[in-house]
Amino acid sequence: MKLIFAGTPDFAVPALQSLIDSKHDVLAVYTQPDRPAGRGRQLKASPIKQLAERYSLKIFQPETLRDQEEQEKIRRLQPDAMIVAAYGLIFPRSVLEIPKYGCINIHASILPRWRGAAPIQRAIQAGDTESGITIMQMSQGLDEGDILEIAKCPISADDTGGSLHDKMAALSSEALLKTLQNIESGNLKPEAQNDSLATYAKKLSKTEAQIDWSQSAKQIDRNIRAFNPFPIAFTKFKNDRLRIWEARVSSTSIKEKPGKIVAIDKESMVVATGEGCLRILKVQQPGGKPIATKDWLNAHNIATGEKLC
Repeated sequence: MKLIFAGTPDFAVPALQSLIDSKHDVLAVYTQPDRPAGRGRQLKASPIKQLAERYSLKIFQPETLRDQEEQEKIRRLQPDAMIVAAYGLIFPRSVLEIPKYGCINIHASILPRWRGAAPIQRAIQAGDTESGITIMQMSQGLDEGDILEIAKCPISADDTGGSLHDKMAALSSEALLKTLQNIESGNLKPEAQNDSLATYAKKLSKTEAQIDWSQSAKQIDRNIRAFNPFPIAFTKFKNDRLRIWEARVSSTSIKEKPGKIVAIDKESMVVATGEGCLRILKVQQPGGKPIATKDWLNAHNIATGEKLC
C-alpha cells in the first residue's frame, strides 16, 4: 500500500520503522515543526523526523493541516491511507477524506476507555490492570472512530508511565501491520465504539503532580508511577520541592498525620498517608539528579517526625 505516516514523538517510532521494513511504500512523513529544546533552546528535530531522515524519506512539517495548499500536497501524493500516531495536529474532514482508505490512528488504550491525550498515564492512575493499542478509523470526533484492531497488554504493579509507554509502542507495530493486511485482503471488520463506556484521559499538567498526602498510599503510588517520567510527582520539604521518582506501598501500619515521616531505614523513608504508609525509594532535589533515597538520607540530617507537604 502507498502510505503517508504522521507522527512526532518516540511513541510513533516503532510503527514507522515497521512500515519502512515492510512491503508497504512510505510516500512521505508528516511531523511537527522543529522545536527549541534543552538548556540552549536549540531547534531539535522530532524523533520521527530523525528516523525519516535516516531513510531519506520525504518530510513535511506544516504548522496546520487546515491550509488548502498543504491539503493539495497530500492529494498529489495519492495515498491509499494515512497512518497517524501521536502527531499533534487536528485533521479537518477534508484531510480525512483524501486517502482511499481514510486516516488510521494508533491510540494507546483499549477504546472507548481513555479517549484523549494521556491514556497511558490515566490507566495507571486509575489502577487499571490492562491496557493496549487500538487501531481506529479516524473521524472528526475525539478518538470516536470505528475500531479496526485491538492488541492488549497487562499493566504490572510496578509499571510507570515510561515503561508502559514502551510496551505499547512496541505493541503498535504488529497491530498496525495486521490492520493493513486486513485492508488489503478485504477482511477488515470495523466495529463502532460504545460511547456509553467512554472515559476521557485529560492532558497531564505539572500542577497535578504535587502529592496530596491525604490520599491513600495505594493511590499516591499509582500517581507517582503514572507521572514518571513526566511531569514527575513532587512534594515540599523544608520549603524545597522534592521530586519523588519511585515509591512502594509499605506494610507499615503506623497511623500518623498524612505527610509525616514515620520511619527511616538504610534504604528508604516511610511516610504516613491518608490510608496506609508509603516507602520512598528514589528522590530528586532541585538542580540535582534522581538518586536513591538512602543516598539522600546519608547526605542530609533527616529525622522521623519531620513532615512532607
